[in-house]
Amino acid sequence: MSEAVRKDQFFYGVGRRKSAVARVRLYPGEGAITVNGKPSREYFGGRELHQTTMTEPMRATGTADRFDVVVTVVGGGVSGQAGAVRHGISRALVRFDEELRPTLKSGKFLTRDARAKERKKVGLKRARKAPQYTKR
Repeated sequence: MSEAVRKDQFFYGVGRRKSAVARVRLYPGEGAITVNGKPSREYFGGRELHQTTMTEPMRATGTADRFDVVVTVVGGGVSGQAGAVRHGISRALVRFDEELRPTLKSGKFLTRDARAKERKKVGLKRARKAPQYTKR
């Protein structure tokens, strides 16, 4: 894509993880990440794991300092939200430049992580934990 990207133009992607949904917009900028109106470090409580998770696709493609990321995320917990943001950033990067797709695909950033909480089964205490067996 061309280097002359207008300031009002953005690239959009939706990311999902567990029950979290992140709507991501990439604007031309210096690499600031805003989540629900707050800086990402403040929103995720400064936990380095979540920062690393979110920025992985940008570091893999070398676009970390080219975009400001504005995210609206709802549902789930902090870990699921960070994963949803990562998925959304990956999809938005592909919209920006289709040539980044093989890099993101090989890093498994474009695959929706289908793992979710397993439902509780009848007769069990949790999804798989059975009541304690008593012989007498």
